[in-house]
Amino acid sequence: MKTSQLLKIALVPILAISTLLSISNTALADYLRGEGRGGDYIYELWSTDDGSSYYLKIWSDKANPKKDPASKTRDFKSSREALIYFDCNYAGKSLPECPKNR
Repeated sequence: MKTSQLLKIALVPILAISTLLSISNTALADYLRGEGRGGDYIYELWSTDDGSSYYLKIWSDKANPKKDPASKTRDFKSSREALIYFDCNYAGKSLPECPKNR
C-alpha cells in the first residue's frame, strides 16, 4: 500500500471522531441568565444556547438548591414572559399581565 493511501485510511476516522466530539460539546448547552426571589420562592432563569427558549427552575426559599430538586417550568419564548409567569404564579404580584387580572 502506498503512503498516501495509509494516510487517508488513518486520517479519515481521526477527523470524524474529533468532529463528532466537538459538535456534541457545543450542541447541548443551557445558560443561567438570572436569579431572583419573590414570595416564598427563589428562581433561576435559564435559556437555550441560541436564546430561542427560556425556562425557570423554582424552589421554596426554605429549600437547599444544591440538594432539593427544583420544579422546572414549561418553555417560554422570552425571558420577560418567564419572569411574568413567576411574578404572577409564585411571587404573588398583581400585574396587569397576570391572567386573574384580565
